[in-house]
Amino acid sequence: MTETVAHIDRARALAMARETLDIEGQAVLSLAARLGEDFTRTVQAVIACHGRVVVMGMGKSGHVGRKIAATLASTGTPAMFVHPAEASHGDLGMVTDGDVVLAISNSGESEELTVLLPLIKRMGVPLIAMTGKPGSSLGRHADQVLDSGVDKEACPHNLAPTASTTAQLALGDALAMALLDARGFRPNDFARSHPGGALGRKLLTHVRDVMRTGDGVPQVPLDATLMDLMREMTAKGLGASAVVDADQLPVGVFTDGDLRRLIEQGGDLRTAMACDVMHRQPRTVREDALAASAAELMEHHRINSVLVVDAAGKLCGALNSHDLMRAKVI
Repeated sequence: MTETVAHIDRARALAMARETLDIEGQAVLSLAARLGEDFTRTVQAVIACHGRVVVMGMGKSGHVGRKIAATLASTGTPAMFVHPAEASHGDLGMVTDGDVVLAISNSGESEELTVLLPLIKRMGVPLIAMTGKPGSSLGRHADQVLDSGVDKEACPHNLAPTASTTAQLALGDALAMALLDARGFRPNDFARSHPGGALGRKLLTHVRDVMRTGDGVPQVPLDATLMDLMREMTAKGLGASAVVDADQLPVGVFTDGDLRRLIEQGGDLRTAMACDVMHRQPRTVREDALAASAAELMEHHRINSVLVVDAAGKLCGALNSHDLMRAKVI
């Protein structure tokens, strides 16, 4: 069957795309000049809130609201989305005295929202409006108004919500970041709310969680022969072995690469000792360090394995790049 290829005006398609991005970019940039006391009072109200930020919105504003609620929740501000239509049929009971309501509507006249405004006000719950019409019903009822107005939509008919929803989304991100900073939210806090993601693994996984321990750590004493050293490396499969002193301190390391270079030099392998062929002052990492730090150390020095020490500097483990890949740290 012959596939029909649609013919389009490519120049026009690119022009429309670029115009859309230009309009939406200008819409976002114009928000900055309108930020003022209402924004800072909103941040203060949310910080003082002992409950959650309950986000509401209809249609496209509702989709944006769900994303804003998710961003707030993942950056230290408890939040949830409640659909206004469902709120009229019982879900308004999810709003408690300690909450703050963030209602989103470009027109500020969404019927499903406006019918709830008197009820929200009677509850004494702070109401934050995000609207393109500060003088609307929503704007007049709100304690604070975040002006998300745009000059025009990117839609050529000025109908489909495009620039207005982009502005809402950006304003929601601005609020989330201001709250994140005010709370002193740090990368480790973010990782705790994203334990299953790549960032969570990087920020929560420590060297001790992925390192080889006990008999799995290749090591020989200073007076070991090169043959003993080679047997230890073969048995443990790390591609390297630590050389330790009487106090279990790693004083050297010997790798597969060192062995190849030693053979190329033509030395007498039968009489060589570990202390003669090892690299002194080996690279080490603390067991309580982040596994991501070990990965950075190995990448920076272009090595495939690293020795692990405890707080006293004694050898307690080892790991290589394969261990880090299995743990999905790299």
